[in-house]
Amino acid sequence: MAKIIESIPNISEGRNKEIIEACVDQIRQTTGCTLLDYSSDKSHNRTVITYMGSMEGCEEAGVKLAKKAVELIDLTKHQGEHPRMGCVDVMPFVPIKEATMKDCIELSKKVGKRISEEAQLPVFLYERSASAPHRENLAKVRKGQFEGMAEKVKDPDWIPDFGGQRIHPTAGVLAVGARPPLIAYNINLGTEDLSIAEKIGKIIREAGGGFKCVKAMGVMLEERNIAQVSINMTDFTVTPLHRVTELVRREAARYGVPVIGTELIGLCPMQALFDAAEYYLQIEDFDASVQVIENHLL
Repeated sequence: MAKIIESIPNISEGRNKEIIEACVDQIRQTTGCTLLDYSSDKSHNRTVITYMGSMEGCEEAGVKLAKKAVELIDLTKHQGEHPRMGCVDVMPFVPIKEATMKDCIELSKKVGKRISEEAQLPVFLYERSASAPHRENLAKVRKGQFEGMAEKVKDPDWIPDFGGQRIHPTAGVLAVGARPPLIAYNINLGTEDLSIAEKIGKIIREAGGGFKCVKAMGVMLEERNIAQVSINMTDFTVTPLHRVTELVRREAARYGVPVIGTELIGLCPMQALFDAAEYYLQIEDFDASVQVIENHLL
């Protein structure tokens, strides 16, 4: 059977529909790929694209997307709540069916090399593809963002893996890698006080002594005038959605602030939602394989 890979590239544009559609078209028009979803956030000024395909299809789509983004996105004019260092900021590959993490690592290196050569966009390898332990964490790679990256790459420890000791003057640099499935999950607070979201983000993230496999920060959603705890959950089997949600709810309550909603960005593994449903409904001895009707369909 053919190997199926998922890719979830993030582009640094969430406001200009023409640019977003032109970038997404690179996926739509690539043989061997299926566009699954794309979601734009104006406050973050970022679009998350999700697609699946063959090894060859994902390679072509990734390179085409990078070339189009370099052509259309100018980071010297970009502002948004989400940290970013490139016009395509991150491009992960995830094994889905008949594919292994090794396959995705090899694919990420091939794609990274081609992007550096064909789009003139320097590339860092991160997560499972990282060339050194200090490059595994995306937040560490991205630290300094676009504005500080030209100085950062002068450090021998932070020379890009492909493309030389430089950044693209308007497109920055890109992180390409292989990783397990990640859930981008945001929790909106009923307050305009950003400091509350920042404090909660620090409490729940692994780097701050919080939950394992959780990355989090506070951001402001200007269009709604509310603060948000923006979260990346890198392994929901270690720390589930409901556990994070409940701690955020309790911490927010300390400040007299309610949780007014949550959102998923892109796609989410079905099991993560089943786990949350089982917790909140308090279903005893729940077995999704038996008790969910759709799981009996051929």
